[in-house]
Amino acid sequence: MFTDYAKIIIKSGDGGNGAVSFRREKYVAAGGPDGGDGGRGGSVYFVVDPDSNTLVDFRFKKKFKAENGNNGEGARRYGKSGEDLYVKVPQGTIVKDAETGKILADLSEKEQTELILPGGRGGKGNCHFATSTRQAPRFSQDGEKGMEKEVILELKLLADVGLIGFPNVGKSTFLSRTTSATPKIADYHFTTLEPNLGVVKSEYGDSFVIADIPGIIEGASNGTGLGLQFLRHIERTRLLLHVIDVSGIEGRIPVEDFKIINDELKSYSEKLSTRKQIIVANKIDAMQDEALYNDLEELAKKNNMEIFKISAATGEGISSLLKRVTDALKELPKENLLDIDMRERKVYTLEEEKEGFTITRKDGIIYIDGPAVDKIMRRVNLDDNESMYYFQKCLDSLGVNEQLRKEGVLEGDTVNICGWELEWYD
Repeated sequence: MFTDYAKIIIKSGDGGNGAVSFRREKYVAAGGPDGGDGGRGGSVYFVVDPDSNTLVDFRFKKKFKAENGNNGEGARRYGKSGEDLYVKVPQGTIVKDAETGKILADLSEKEQTELILPGGRGGKGNCHFATSTRQAPRFSQDGEKGMEKEVILELKLLADVGLIGFPNVGKSTFLSRTTSATPKIADYHFTTLEPNLGVVKSEYGDSFVIADIPGIIEGASNGTGLGLQFLRHIERTRLLLHVIDVSGIEGRIPVEDFKIINDELKSYSEKLSTRKQIIVANKIDAMQDEALYNDLEELAKKNNMEIFKISAATGEGISSLLKRVTDALKELPKENLLDIDMRERKVYTLEEEKEGFTITRKDGIIYIDGPAVDKIMRRVNLDDNESMYYFQKCLDSLGVNEQLRKEGVLEGDTVNICGWELEWYD
C-alpha cells in the first residue's frame, strides 16, 4: 500500500535529576557535597531509510518516545544518558510541525539525519552549588523535561520529470513505453490510483526519473478527486510534461484542458505555476479534428512553450520528445525546491527567559507564573535556608523582584509562586 501522509507524536527524553549527597567515609573529615548530575534525555532524530518508499508503517504506530536520562548518585556519579531515538523515513519525506505548519526538516538526501527534538538536559548535583559561604548545599537541580510535538510526515517523490494532465489522456501508457514501469492501463478514468515512478534511459546513456501523477482534475487543489492527495509529488520535479489528449474522441477541448490544469497548479502553489513545462499532444494516431491541435499549438506559442506531437500507443514522436527532455534537464539546476524554516532549538538560559514569567493580582494575592520561574522552583528545597537564598538570587537574576516592586508589592503581601505561597519582605 502506498502511503504518503502520516501524523505522529514524538517526545524527547527527560533529563535525570541531580543528586543531593554528602561524602561520608571513615577517616575523611568534612567530606562535603558529592551529588552527581543527572543524565541527558534522549533526542529524537529522523533518518533516511534507503529500503523504504512509503509511510505505511506510521499508520499503525503513532507515538515515538526517546529514553529518559537516569538520576545522579552520590560520589559524583553521573546518571546514564537516555538512548537517542532514530525514526526511519523514506527519502523525500518532509517533517512539519502539526501546530504551526512550519517545515522542520526536508529529508531528501541519502543517509541524511536531522535532529528534530533535543533531549532534556540533566540536573546538576549539589556538589555544583558549594561555595565558600555555602559549604553544605542541601538542594540540587531537577532534570529538564523533554519536548513533545505532533508532527506531520509528507512523502514527496524524488523525480526529475512529472507527468500531469487529466485522467485517461495516456500518461500511464507513456510511462510504460519509455520506462520499465508497469502501471495499470485501462480505458476508463482514474485507472491510476497512486503515483508511479520510472527511470528513462536515453540512447546517449543519460537517465532521469519520471513520475506519473494521477487524478488531477478541475477543483483538485480544493480537494476534488484524487489530485490534492498527489499534487505534493509535483513540487520536487524540475520539469513538467503536460499530457493533453488531442484526439477529440471524448469530446474534450485541449485548450480548455490546458487552462484548467494550470489553474489548479497555480491554486495549489504559485511556485508550480512558474515551473518549466512542455506540452505533449498525445493520441495523434486517433486525431479526428486537426483544428484541436492547431488551437493548442497557437496557445503554446502565446505562452512561449514547446509542444510535441506524440502517440504513446504507437511510439510516434516519443524519441524526439525524450531527447528534448534530456537536454532541458541539463539546463535546469538541481536545487532545494522547498523553503525550510530554521528549527527552533530548546536551550534554556536565564538571559533568554527574562520574559518567561507573568505577574497578576487576584483577591489580594500576587501570582507569579511562567516557565522560567517554574524551572527555578523545581530546583530548590524550600525547607533549606541556603536553598532559599539561592532561590532569591535566581529571582533577582530573572528580574522578578524588580518587577514586583514596580507593581507596588508591600511588606507582608502574600506572593504565590507556581502554587507555593510566600510572604514578601524586602
